[in-house]
Amino acid sequence: MFPDRLKNLALLTLDDAAEKRLRIVTAESCTGGLVAALFTDLAGSSKVFERGFVTYSNRAKEEVLGVPGDMLADYGAVSEPVARMMAEGALENARANIAVSITGIAGPGGGTPMKPVGTVHFACLRENRAMVHEVRHFGEIGREAVRLASVEVALEMIRAQIS
Repeated sequence: MFPDRLKNLALLTLDDAAEKRLRIVTAESCTGGLVAALFTDLAGSSKVFERGFVTYSNRAKEEVLGVPGDMLADYGAVSEPVARMMAEGALENARANIAVSITGIAGPGGGTPMKPVGTVHFACLRENRAMVHEVRHFGEIGREAVRLASVEVALEMIRAQIS
């Protein structure tokens, strides 16, 4: 289901986290749980992967992860503040040490001049460390390509927090 390069990156991520006894939680919107699916495709992932939250709607972001409704209204779901709150909410609601969040516009529709299709915000947080945020502008490369590229960025961010 996933390309070999993503499987290999996920395996390295899980191995590194296991070595340091770290557990991972995901908060995914535009990827719809693909990071969680990739982790759980790999045998032994339960030693590291704690849980995944798929919060596709704004209401889910509010109810499950505690993202304030006024923040969603002011900045939109695809924004740095929301990505940061999603990561914080995931870490607070799981028995994990590292959280990654992904929120974006995979397309083909839904983009605006300020937030075109292919815009994705990521946040990664390890307890007792500063949160890291990234925004990527993948462009209109197709829904599947945006989602798979987002999985790769999320894995890279997690690996950086493990180090």
